[in-house]
Amino acid sequence: VPSDSPADSLQCLQGFDPGLGLMNPMMVGVGLEIIHRQSCTLFPQNPNLPPPSTRERPPGCKTVFVGGLPENATEETVREVFDPCGEIIAIRKSKKNFCHIRFSEEFMVDKTLYLSGYRMRIGSSTDKKDSGRIHVDFAQARDDLYEWECQQRLMAREERHRRKIHEDRLRPPSPPPIVHFSEHEAATLAERLKEDHKFSEATAVLFTWIDRGEVNRRTANHFYSMIQSANSHVRRLMSEKAQHEEDMEHAKEIFKNALLAILYQFEQIKAVFNAATRQKAWDHFSKAQRKNIDIWRKQCEELRNAHSEEIMGIRREEEMEMSEEDNEEEEEEDTPCKRLRTEDTGACDQTHASLKEENDSLRWQLEAYRNEVELLKREQRGGGARGAGRHEEDPPVTPSCEVPIQILQQNMHHLQQQLLSLQEQLRSKEAELQEAREEHRYLQGGVAHLRDQVSRTGPKGAHTSPRERRSEVVMRGGVASEKEALLLGVMSTFLHVHPFGANLEYLWSYIQRLDTKVSAVDLERLMVRLPNMFRQELSGVGATLEKRWKFCGFDSLGSA
Repeated sequence: VPSDSPADSLQCLQGFDPGLGLMNPMMVGVGLEIIHRQSCTLFPQNPNLPPPSTRERPPGCKTVFVGGLPENATEETVREVFDPCGEIIAIRKSKKNFCHIRFSEEFMVDKTLYLSGYRMRIGSSTDKKDSGRIHVDFAQARDDLYEWECQQRLMAREERHRRKIHEDRLRPPSPPPIVHFSEHEAATLAERLKEDHKFSEATAVLFTWIDRGEVNRRTANHFYSMIQSANSHVRRLMSEKAQHEEDMEHAKEIFKNALLAILYQFEQIKAVFNAATRQKAWDHFSKAQRKNIDIWRKQCEELRNAHSEEIMGIRREEEMEMSEEDNEEEEEEDTPCKRLRTEDTGACDQTHASLKEENDSLRWQLEAYRNEVELLKREQRGGGARGAGRHEEDPPVTPSCEVPIQILQQNMHHLQQQLLSLQEQLRSKEAELQEAREEHRYLQGGVAHLRDQVSRTGPKGAHTSPRERRSEVVMRGGVASEKEALLLGVMSTFLHVHPFGANLEYLWSYIQRLDTKVSAVDLERLMVRLPNMFRQELSGVGATLEKRWKFCGFDSLGSA
């Protein structure tokens, strides 16, 4: 017989198995346990009978219907039976042996369903009015539906709030409002246009003012000065672009040097594998070691070939660029000084254009000051034309307006002086430009005369010695700067102490210790341009075949 304690009764009610210490819902309602209460006893139904049926659970259900109660059952008896299931808020009992019980939470309703089918007997009486088989089912209640709807609306509001916060976090910030135009705001904006970090915001404000139609005859000078300040940033942007291009070229050079260094290391690894596969070393390795070495060698060769193709692609691009530059140089070979004169002419033209721009800007500022003086004079006039042929004389200007007029006149005088100095500079630059053009025409005439002489005397190489031809080659494309002359001396010394020659990577690794900015392509290009000093030969047999450079300057001098 189970204990009469409320805890044991609740464990039986909830399907708790004391031996296992776990909830066992399958035993609830089908076991043989009898639940004892203080005023009644609950007997389980026959386990062979089907479980009692229930209706569909309404949303937010916290109320249950309990039918089949004994006629003598009171509200206290019902509370005593269902109180272990949870907190009871209200019990509405009817005279027809049924009642409605409302709990505080929804999960408490599920516990009461386990008591459906139990036979309830009040005390130890055997009277029919003191016994009955109770039936527990879900009940529809307006209070439950109202609370459920309120909870759903609250959850919907929270969901909308979370969604709005998420959308606000993802939405880009709105731009700040544009202030209205005034002279004070215009002066502030002109200062902001001169600052790099505020230039974008200031140009947006300036564009909005112009688009709104704030430009008129009175404010035109203010807007002109602001537009001029915006235009002054063009030089800064061009310099930034040139700096970025220079950085990109520098990065390309570093990338190319790094690829060459990697290729050199691949060559060293390949040399190690070639040495390991020779007969005198290969025989000492085991079969597994030979297999691993062979696999590693093949992988290294594949990576080296892919790397070599990438470097060859970079060299092809450089050769294409060099061919384009050579074509341009061939077109300008007839006029050695043409490029210098063209650069001087371009510099003169650029200076001339900049002086013109400054001259025009000063002229426009002078006109703006004149317009302001005229506006001030018109504002101080007391009268005007009152009839078709009658005019009144202008009243004298008040002392309060004399000070700004004097300041404007001083500014006009200063601008006129600047304008005169710029005009003098412009005349001097035009004179220099004219002299450069005349010298250019003179050089063109001299070149035409030399062409006529060459066409009359025949090819130049037929009457020149080998030494003169060699010096001519050096003067044309050999040494272009002092740095190349130093490189020629170092390379000649290095190759002279290597009578059998050296490959390009070996020579470049030595030069890298002296100057890290020199690349292997520059060295190869310089040696190709001087065939009488450096000669490239193939040495080795089979897999050891490689290209080596030799110094042949003494042989060329001896043959000359």
